[in-house]
Amino acid sequence: MKGSYVLLIRIDKDSSIDIGKIGKIDFKKGVYVYVGSAMNNIKHRIERHLKKEKKLHWHIDYLLEKSRIVNTYYRESNIREECKIANVLNQHLSFIPNFGCSDCSCKSHLFYGDINIILTLISNIGMIDF
Repeated sequence: MKGSYVLLIRIDKDSSIDIGKIGKIDFKKGVYVYVGSAMNNIKHRIERHLKKEKKLHWHIDYLLEKSRIVNTYYRESNIREECKIANVLNQHLSFIPNFGCSDCSCKSHLFYGDINIILTLISNIGMIDF
C-alpha cells in the first residue's frame, strides 16, 4: 500500500531535543502532527516509527526518542501527497521550521496546536486510522 500518513505525537513536558543536523529545538508540551509518505509500504514505515530501537535516520526519529505516538493515520495514493497535506496543516497550525522537509520546499512537516483542530484537519484531509 502506497500513500501518506500522519503521526499524532504527544510531548509530555517542555523539552529541548537534539534533532540530528538541525540541532537543538525547543518543543512545547502538547500535541504534534507529523506528515510523511511511503511510496513502497505504509505499513512498514509506520511500524518502523513505532519501534523504540532503530537507527536514527530522519528528523522524526530523533523526536520520537523523547515523545510518544498516540495515534497513526494514513491515506492511500499512488502519488506523493505529503506536501499537499503539510500545506493544509500549515494554514491552521503552528509549525517547527524545516522539520522533516529537507527534500522539498515546504516550511515544515511537523505541526502543533489544539488537539480538536488537529483531529478535524486529519479527518477533513481524508486520513483514516491505521
